[in-house]
Amino acid sequence: MNRTTLKIAGESGMGLLSVGRIVAKVLKHMGFYVYSDREYPSLIKGGHSNLQIDFGLKPIRSLSREVDLVIALDRAGLVEYLEVIKKGGILVHGYERAHLIKGLKEKAKSRNVTLVYLPAHSMARKLGGTDVMVNMVLLGMMWKILGLELGPLEAAIKKQFASKPVLLKIDLKCVRAGYEASEIKAVKPYKLKLPVKKPKTLLLDGNMGIALGAIEAGVRTYFQYPMSPSSSILMYLANFSHDTRMLVRQVEDEITAAEMSLGAMFVGSRSFTATSGGGYDLMTETVSLAGMTETPWVCVLCQRPGPATGLPTWTAQGDLNMAIHSSHGEFPRLVLAASDPSSCYELIQHALNYAEEFQIPVILLSEKNICEAQAMVEPFKAKIPIKRGLVTGKALEDLKPADRFKITKDGVSLRWLPGSSSTGYFGNGDEHKEDGTLTERGEEVVPMFDKRMRKLETLKKALPDPKIYGVKSDADISFIGWGSSKPVMLDTIEEMRAQGKKVNYLHYEYLWPLKEKAAEQFFKTNKNVHILEGNYQGQLANLIESATGLKFKGKYLKYNGRGFFLEDMMDYINKHS
Repeated sequence: MNRTTLKIAGESGMGLLSVGRIVAKVLKHMGFYVYSDREYPSLIKGGHSNLQIDFGLKPIRSLSREVDLVIALDRAGLVEYLEVIKKGGILVHGYERAHLIKGLKEKAKSRNVTLVYLPAHSMARKLGGTDVMVNMVLLGMMWKILGLELGPLEAAIKKQFASKPVLLKIDLKCVRAGYEASEIKAVKPYKLKLPVKKPKTLLLDGNMGIALGAIEAGVRTYFQYPMSPSSSILMYLANFSHDTRMLVRQVEDEITAAEMSLGAMFVGSRSFTATSGGGYDLMTETVSLAGMTETPWVCVLCQRPGPATGLPTWTAQGDLNMAIHSSHGEFPRLVLAASDPSSCYELIQHALNYAEEFQIPVILLSEKNICEAQAMVEPFKAKIPIKRGLVTGKALEDLKPADRFKITKDGVSLRWLPGSSSTGYFGNGDEHKEDGTLTERGEEVVPMFDKRMRKLETLKKALPDPKIYGVKSDADISFIGWGSSKPVMLDTIEEMRAQGKKVNYLHYEYLWPLKEKAAEQFFKTNKNVHILEGNYQGQLANLIESATGLKFKGKYLKYNGRGFFLEDMMDYINKHS
């Protein structure tokens, strides 16, 4: 694999995120392709965390399972990550009592891993710093091992901590001390091939993509109760609010967030909310209210493992069934899934358009490792028109109350904003007639119910088909998946092509209503089709099999809170093709 992989490990609260983001930014500015993500426990301070950065001269969209260089700030990092270092790799640590760890040297020797101890704690304190500044000392040594010039790193640190001049001065001393440490003589520095030119790309996470897409889509109000891993959407939009003049509010709970976003859409202010699985549980009554009143409603559902609190800071693809079937009764909805920052940016815009055009609730699925991982993407160029589906202009003068929920062939009735016309209607959460007035008469209930449900077929015809990546047909092995399965499959297809294996992948962005004919055609032209999902049951696989009668050759399912690594896919392919 044409990439170098770093892992920085230590306790939560030791500044891993700051260090990792600095490194990722510097490598990106130097012209490398970068992908980074972090793992952390659900603790404010303490517990063990790590941040991994994969970088190279070609696009990188997913993480490697094995790493070249580990920087361990604590004992746990020293012990835990010895297993994931490639044979011949390097582990630099600042743990003073490493000699007391039984079998450490022997284990490192058996894997041909070079152990390097740097007295980072005492070095940081001698320079006037605190124990937290151990990260800067070890960062300096890491940079020297990589064989890179110190200047760009120092410039990035100055920019990061410009608002703290006293601490900045110490940070710079610590970095230089690590870079010039005599212990570096025990290690042969890397000779990295440097980029010839810098790719014109953006480095950002999926939640930033959603925030930027929402601004582009004309969102005027945003309501959220923070819940990992969706919380940074709230932070990003709040930070932009002075420039965008968007009303951004942190509210008291998820029910309020759902209700306020629904109310805002009802009166004409483009709005949405975001949460995770437990928060979405609380929102489901609002989802069914949106279905009955045919009011547009959009929620970004950032998945993490459940049930209950589950693994609140880890990743999963376990909420597809919930997104499709949640709430009481039957009504049309759209479920779609992002896969990277670019799709986050585009799909939030499409979600708002479909919600308003078809007057339905829309759930946009994301995942922890999409929300928070930093990936490099092409600058956003797609100009997605805003489609509100509203009656405007002179047509407002000809409206009748019964137009609002009129029985139509496609299931979509006219919608206008309260106060935009002299014609009114009842926005009733009970079953109702065409003008919204309450009814419980069976002969009136059934036609209205049928009318709403007809939107599903209308919507299905309007949705784009899933896309095939890799060879179009006759692959040695084929996969179908959604969400974060796409980035790792794109890397896998390239790696396996170099090994002479034909691999392809059918990616579903629009999951419900299901475009099952695309899967049927994919099965016809490929004989060894497998599913790739981050859940226990194979939720998309079950949908496809029940809709088509097809059977997958295999199901590669992962549900331990971790995403798919590139080597995971390569091992699976070599075993099943």
